[in-house]
Amino acid sequence: MKRNILMLTVIFILAFTLTSPAMAENVFRWASQGDAVTFDPHSANMSPTFLQLKQVYEPLVSYNWKIEKEPYLAESWRLVDPTTWEFKLRRGVTFHDGTPFTAEDVIFSINRAKGPGSDVKEPLKTVKDMTIIDDYTVRVLTNGPNPLLPDFLTQFFIVSKKWCEKHGVTQATSWKGKEESYAVRHANGTGAFMLQLRDPDIKSVLVKNPNWWGLAKHAHNIDKIIYTPIANPATRVAALLSGEVDYLLDPPLQDLPRIAKEPNLKTQQTPQLRTIFFGLEQRLDELRSSNIKGKNPFLDPRVRKAMHMAIDIKGIQKKVMRGLSVPANIIVPPGIYGYPKDLDKARPPYNVEKAKKLLAEAGYPDGFEVNLDCPNNRYNNDEKICQASVGMLGKIGIKVNLVAQPKSLHFPKITNHKTDFYMLGWGYAYPDAHFNFVNMMHSESAWNGGGITNPRIDELIDAMAMEIDQQKRDAMIREVFEITTNEQVYLPLHHQVIVWGMSKNIEMPMEPRDEPQFCWTRIVK
Repeated sequence: MKRNILMLTVIFILAFTLTSPAMAENVFRWASQGDAVTFDPHSANMSPTFLQLKQVYEPLVSYNWKIEKEPYLAESWRLVDPTTWEFKLRRGVTFHDGTPFTAEDVIFSINRAKGPGSDVKEPLKTVKDMTIIDDYTVRVLTNGPNPLLPDFLTQFFIVSKKWCEKHGVTQATSWKGKEESYAVRHANGTGAFMLQLRDPDIKSVLVKNPNWWGLAKHAHNIDKIIYTPIANPATRVAALLSGEVDYLLDPPLQDLPRIAKEPNLKTQQTPQLRTIFFGLEQRLDELRSSNIKGKNPFLDPRVRKAMHMAIDIKGIQKKVMRGLSVPANIIVPPGIYGYPKDLDKARPPYNVEKAKKLLAEAGYPDGFEVNLDCPNNRYNNDEKICQASVGMLGKIGIKVNLVAQPKSLHFPKITNHKTDFYMLGWGYAYPDAHFNFVNMMHSESAWNGGGITNPRIDELIDAMAMEIDQQKRDAMIREVFEITTNEQVYLPLHHQVIVWGMSKNIEMPMEPRDEPQFCWTRIVK
């Protein structure tokens, strides 16, 4: 009898111990409107994809939530001479499969990121050669002085050479070409979390990396992360209100008051390093989707200026964005080095009659027809912004046919140069105007979807990447802003404001690029 009582006591104690709060698994559940397009770390230059990749993979140099540069897989770096950077690598780091991280992986990763299928080539275009000094020292030779190279390197992730060779993924997998490979659904990084399950557009599961080198600095308490993409805004909010998820990256703006009123929930907001704008085809002599044949209306700056003037951006700010945006006249937001406040504040007033007059002067008194490609699961109220703009442009005689699609279908139209008129929002891997210019303005960039081609702009962009005289470099940045603003090469809409909705037991600093790293997060019981 006593033996039975003792056994029951032991069983009770074990059961209590295993289910006690001290032993409970901390699961962080989050959602947003659209999933990463791939888990190949060199395949897609898009913020939602970077957000998920950076939980698993790491760069040599990174930024914290204050946008301050800090060492990651490189412990230090220095200029050996004007065209040679030396990086001292972090010792004792292993990939998730246990393979040691060495200089060989750095060389392989840079070559992979510069090669076929990669969408992160631009920041590495000045890299001419690389040398391994020892297992933990790498020298990078550039084709001219490049004072921004450490900043450029924050944009690409290090992969394991052995893992890539083992699984036949030595080249990046082209998401634009809808290619499949082992790296699209599997991962082997050095980061704070390990990919356990990847079911695209359904669910992704990450688990804590117990061997992460950064645990001493970022002592998070998350054991598992479950991500669920929820496209429908009402369903997304319902998931937060019901407690099915702990954090929404992009709560619908109209539901923010409702979320804030909930006793167990909170909202946080901050200006984002992202500008929303429209791009226009300026490469072709005839638009694909227009009723105007034999010429391209967008090649005339008067047409572009008329369209810019016809968009009531303050109306969009008030009615569509509910005050959570800042009207823009350039496609670079405050907080980015080189930002010209005077040009940004010089947006022409909304004026339908003046816009009509400009169109008539350009030879289009009756307007014209064109398709507008717009994402419907990427930016705050993206499709609603496009719908409002369609109506506004209609007032000056431009019949816009809206084509709203998920970002997985929308973005390849831009990068493959298959769109006449499109919405895009550009964020920042590093907080310098050069990042915008090299991607949005350079004639060789895939993300220059409108085909803007100006030899002087290309010359300035290439030169500012290598200029070490800050005064001269500032003058180059200013000249690019003046050229692109005067010629109205894009139609800026607004600088976006980040708003998060989350449980009150989540502590997480806001990151102005809207790419939080969950190793900064704590779940408070």
